Amino acid sequence: MLVSSQLFDQNSDKSSRIRVMQVVDSLDAGGAETVALNIANSLPVDRFASYLCATRRTGPLKARLASHVPLICLERKGRFDLNALRRMSQYIAAQGIQVLHAHGSSLFIAQLASLGLGRRGPAIVWHDHYGRCEDDGRSCWLYRTATRGAGVIAVNTRLARWSREKLHVPTDRVWYVPNWIEKPLFAGGAPLTLPGQPGKRIALVANFRAQKDHVTLLRALVQVRESVPDVHLLVVGAPSEPGYAEHVHQQIRSLKLEKNVEILGYRQDVNAILSECDIGVLSSVSEGLPLALLEYGGASLPVVATDVGQCREVLENGQAGILVPPSSPDEMARALVGLLASQDRRAQLGAALHECVRSK
Repeated sequence: MLVSSQLFDQNSDKSSRIRVMQVVDSLDAGGAETVALNIANSLPVDRFASYLCATRRTGPLKARLASHVPLICLERKGRFDLNALRRMSQYIAAQGIQVLHAHGSSLFIAQLASLGLGRRGPAIVWHDHYGRCEDDGRSCWLYRTATRGAGVIAVNTRLARWSREKLHVPTDRVWYVPNWIEKPLFAGGAPLTLPGQPGKRIALVANFRAQKDHVTLLRALVQVRESVPDVHLLVVGAPSEPGYAEHVHQQIRSLKLEKNVEILGYRQDVNAILSECDIGVLSSVSEGLPLALLEYGGASLPVVATDVGQCREVLENGQAGILVPPSSPDEMARALVGLLASQDRRAQLGAALHECVRSK
């Protein structure tokens, strides 16, 4: 078990502060993980004592954890790791945690750890980030049991409705809270040397998961190349599903796009990369509320995104970006070619999205 407290003073008076622990499976690069980290870092220190628990492992996001936030890693080996569960219960009791803020599937271990403490157990808030809400195959009875007595934060309105209607969570215990990005992402990074030419670079920030549907974007890029031969797609993301990542690489070779696509992998300088790009794109077949759109807005990039999840709200019903149907390479190609052909249109949409993200 890894426990890190950095500069946290364990002897400081915390009696007047609410002790809240974010619970997430890992600190790998991802939307839910980033939100958990942002909340842990951002809770006002005069009102909250903030903690973070990674149930399986840490990861690259650990480097961004604020020095005042203690980190515990349970190194959970499987779904039912009794040793990890016991360590979590002991830590909750020792630190006097009052609220467990569980992200995604970590809801279940949070509930079990709380039950083990009986009446001394903390309250639970479940943060539902589920990205495949258009085709929700989750077990209602399982989640209904796990959310009994809990509050629910949903990252889009469809997920909030699912909790109310399918899980029967009382309306006054379900909140729709949009995701957000940290303010430093609005600042420009150091200039980078990237493949492609200015005015022709398209950025995709998306981990390699089937839900993100890189393949539709690649098929669209084949059509875009007919009008803009030197178009260049820069893909930023970790291989969350290695088999799918290899499939994407095969598609790049099959479609003969090696000269038009660069896989950058996981990067911590995303904003610096975006500042050198001209368009942001999202080709997902399903989403919650993607942080990538907010990062594009932070960098003032015009966006082409599929009309899934809460993308329509982020893009102001098409006023702050172009919405296209999912799994439609023809529609995506037309939108991308139109933006590449018009610097004025890119500037207009980029400014509109930036203002939307900044103000909301």
